[in-house]
Amino acid sequence: MSTPPREAVRELLSEKTIARRVSELAARISADYAGREVIVIGILKGSWIFLADLVRLMTVPVVIDFMTVSSYGTSTRTSGVVKIVTDLKCPLEGRDVLLVEDILDSGLTMRYLLDNLRRRGPRSLRVCVLMDKPARRKVEIRPDYVGFEVPDEFVVGYGTDYAERFRHLPFIGCLENREGEGDDAR
Repeated sequence: MSTPPREAVRELLSEKTIARRVSELAARISADYAGREVIVIGILKGSWIFLADLVRLMTVPVVIDFMTVSSYGTSTRTSGVVKIVTDLKCPLEGRDVLLVEDILDSGLTMRYLLDNLRRRGPRSLRVCVLMDKPARRKVEIRPDYVGFEVPDEFVVGYGTDYAERFRHLPFIGCLENREGEGDDAR
């Protein structure tokens, strides 16, 4: 599969716009968790840039852990079957947990993650997503913290990828002219 050139990405959210919103989210999360330690769980690979920027701006103590899940395999279309590839190292029982994800679209993976994490007995469990794409929702999920609502287009950049490309872009853009891909590519 060939990778489209960077020029094939139309900027949707600028680096400055993202930085301002991440700062606002960090302030709100810090206020909500004032006086408590939070376990921040990043879902790899897409969330790592957002998570790093977010936790550096938070003013409450954090413990960071990561999970890797797969529902795509080698395809760009979800299989609908979610599996945990890399699990958490820290226990969640009786602790405050913030799940951080780059994008929420169909909600199928998020529903699986929330069900899985609730079974581990956290005191609280909230969700923070950089991007919410409600037009793609197949199950009812309402994140507690949302950076941006995005249109039903294939977005890349700031950690989010297409075939492992474009994660490094400092902005979020829409990938143009993906031949052979349907609208439900994620």
